[in-house]
Amino acid sequence: QGQKCSAASRCYIPRSLWPEVSERMRAEIDAIKVGDPADFSVFCGAVIDEKSFRKLDGVITSAKGDSAAKIIAGGTTDDSEGWFVHPTLAEVSDPHHAMMRDEYFGPLLSAYVYDDAKWTDVLGLVDSATDYALTGAVFARDRAAIHEANVALRHAAGNFYVNDKCTGAVVGQQPFGGGRASGTNDKAGSILNLIRWVSPRTIKEVGNPPVDWRYPYMDER
Repeated sequence: QGQKCSAASRCYIPRSLWPEVSERMRAEIDAIKVGDPADFSVFCGAVIDEKSFRKLDGVITSAKGDSAAKIIAGGTTDDSEGWFVHPTLAEVSDPHHAMMRDEYFGPLLSAYVYDDAKWTDVLGLVDSATDYALTGAVFARDRAAIHEANVALRHAAGNFYVNDKCTGAVVGQQPFGGGRASGTNDKAGSILNLIRWVSPRTIKEVGNPPVDWRYPYMDER
C-alpha cells in the first residue's frame, strides 16, 4: 500500500534504543517488495498519480541534501512504469523539521531521536508538532509511561494504539476517525457517527406544574 491515511509518518525513538531499532528497520524496509499488487508477494504498490509521486520524490531528494536529515533506508523512486516510491526512513535532528510536521501521504517515515531523560518533553512535542491527529501509537513495557502518554496525547490521535501498529482499525470493533486537521473526530463504524446526522432536541414535561414563582426557601420563618 503506497498510501494509507492511518499509516505512521513520524516517530520518536529514545537514543538508547535507536541503534538497534534503526538497524532492524533498515533490514525490514530493504526486504519490502515494491511493484504490481497483482503479484501477491508485493507489499507496497504505487502511489496514486504523478502529482503525488513528484511531491514525494521532491521530499526525498530534498532530504538527501539537507544537513538536518539523513536517509536511513529506502530513498529510491521509479516512474519508468507507474509511480513507485520505495518505503523510506529518514532521521531528522530537528523535532520541528518539516518532515516531522507536514503530511506527505506516502511511504515516508521520519524519525527524531531523543534523549531518554526527556520523555515527558517529547510527549509535548508529539502533541504539538503537527496539526494532524488521526492515529498514533506508543510502544512500552512500563505501564506508568503508557498511562502518561495516554493522558498527554488525549487529543493527538483519534485512534490511539498501545503496543500495536497504528493502522488496520477493525470494522465494527474499532470506530475510526481523528480530530484537528484530520477531521471532526466522527467515529465511522459506530453510533457516534450517526449523531452527526441528527439534530438533537431536549423535551421536558412536568406532571405537576408549579403555581408560584417563589422558591420554598424564600418563605419567612
